[in-house]
Formats: sequence, C-alpha cells, structure tokens
Amino acid sequence: MIDGYGRTIEYMRISITDRCNLRCRYCMPEGVDLVSMSDLLSFEEIEEICCAAAELGIKKIKITGGEPLVRRGCTALIGRIKQIPGIEEVTLTTNGVLLAQQMSELCENGLDAVNISLDTLSRCNYEEITGKDKLEHVLEGIQAAVEAGIRVKINSVLQKELNDAEWGQLIGLAKDQPIDVRFIEMMPIGYGKQFETIYNEDIQKKIREIYPDLEEDTRVHGNGPATYYHIPGFKGSIGFISAIHGKFCDKCNRIRLTSQGMIKPCLCYGKSYNLKEILRDFGEKIGTEDMKRMLKQRLETAILEKPEQHCFEHLDDITEKKDMIQIGG
Repeated sequence: MIDGYGRTIEYMRISITDRCNLRCRYCMPEGVDLVSMSDLLSFEEIEEICCAAAELGIKKIKITGGEPLVRRGCTALIGRIKQIPGIEEVTLTTNGVLLAQQMSELCENGLDAVNISLDTLSRCNYEEITGKDKLEHVLEGIQAAVEAGIRVKINSVLQKELNDAEWGQLIGLAKDQPIDVRFIEMMPIGYGKQFETIYNEDIQKKIREIYPDLEEDTRVHGNGPATYYHIPGFKGSIGFISAIHGKFCDKCNRIRLTSQGMIKPCLCYGKSYNLKEILRDFGEKIGTEDMKRMLKQRLETAILEKPEQHCFEHLDDITEKKDMIQIGG
C-alpha cells in the first residue's frame, strides 16, 4: 500500500510482549510496569492482524518485544505467520540469550533472519550494560544461528567511556563469518537522554583509518534503513543506522504493532490506532468478514496518515520508547 507521501509500506514490526530478561541501562534498567497477559494480543489476534495487513500489501514481518523469545509459543507463531498468503518473510529481533536453545524450533518454523542486540564482547561490560552475566549465552546463540544458515545481523549501540572503543572487536565478528554488524546511534529519548550520542560518521572515520579500502555495499541486506559498507576480505558487512544525522524517513517502509494492539505508523510519533478494540468487540466471532473489513480500514487509515518524518519531541512515554534502539529492523 502507498502512504500519503508516496512510500510503499510493506513491512510490519510486531511486539509480542513487554517483558524482557535483561535490564539494559539505556532501555529499561529498572524494568517497566508490566501489563497483564489478558491485555496483550493473543497469538490468534496477531495472526488475524497479519492476514488483514497482508491483504493491504504487507509482505515482511519482524517479531520483536521486549524480548520475544520469553513469550511461550513465539516459535510456533512465526510458523503460523509464515503460512499467511502474501507474507514472504518473517524475521526476529532478540537479545540472543535464549536463541541457542530455541534455534531448532525457529528453523522448523521457517525463520528467515535474526537481528541480535550485542553492544560488547567484554563479559564485564556486558553485565554493566545489561544487568546480567549472559554474554556466553548470546555468543552461543549467534553461533547456532550461523551454523543453521540463518541470516544474522548484530545491532550495537556504543556508549561513551564504556564500550565506545570496542567498535574494532565488534566489526571483527564480520571478518570470518557471514554476519552484518550494524552500529545504531543512541536516541535522545527515554533513558537514552542520559547518554551522549556517539555519531556513526565518527565511527566510520575510525574504521576507515584502519581499513582505508572500506567501500560502499549497495546490496540489499534486509528491510531496514541501514547503509552498508564492506571491508575487503570480510565475509560480512558493516552497517550504520543514523537516526540523528541521517534521517531515513523518505525511505521508511514500515508500521509497528504494539503488544497491546496499537498500530504506530511511526515509532517516533505519538499518534496510534487501536486494533485490539476491534478484535475484542467481536469476541468469539473473531475471523468474520466484518471484522476483517474493519481491521483493514483502520490499517489503511494508519498508513495513509503516516507522518512525513519522525519527531522525537512527540514521545513522552517510556513504555513506548524501549524499542527505539532496534529501529533498524
């Protein structure tokens, strides 16, 4: 479907839970006020929304959280969405802690790719950033995904005087394995306001000092707004997602569904549209043609009213900010 600014909207990110097994310092260090499971969309409701979205031209789905793998049945949901006519790809964003133990089920259900949040290769720094000593679990998950033939991207956020010197170790993950390592600028919202943003253009300059043959990589790496570069001899590529200096709104192709059933045309814009109320109003009659028609109408409205660009000043609720660092998708 085409939005009001001529952009083709074909990608939907779906949060399936507000829960997470880490407490990252720039995201939710003290946790969040969790909603009851009854307030979250059921998997059947998510599937209905995906069917309606597919009829409007949504082809690609990203499953996110919180941490999606903490919700029981996540792997089976991926399989169900993969079966919907028109859906071409289902991917996952995760912190990787539970990835290795669920990799077999994810492969069985047809997962196409995985984005793994990892800001450091130092066990000490990992615990400092995430609040948990789980680095080894994440590294096992990365290896399991690579061995399974799943496309892997690493999402890294650098923080001044903590892990900002680790860009060299992080891009090393792309040297001998087909892994894309992407640097995401810290957003000045939520807890992120407490940290100084390290700009991607500065990281790129440092990389180029060591690897002067760094060259732009124009291949399609996924659905997000990252710009990619390749270092000769590396199996993977290096990506940059620069929401501060390099706004990518003119190419934005996505909408977002929150775990409580709100469609957000733009993550960094306050207006959202309630799909859960439609689903719950129909109760046991879920799946009827009238319900599908109403879902499609509200989705169409959300897409047509998608703003021209993101606006940080519209965000004032921390519960709506915690997915910001994964804006690359």
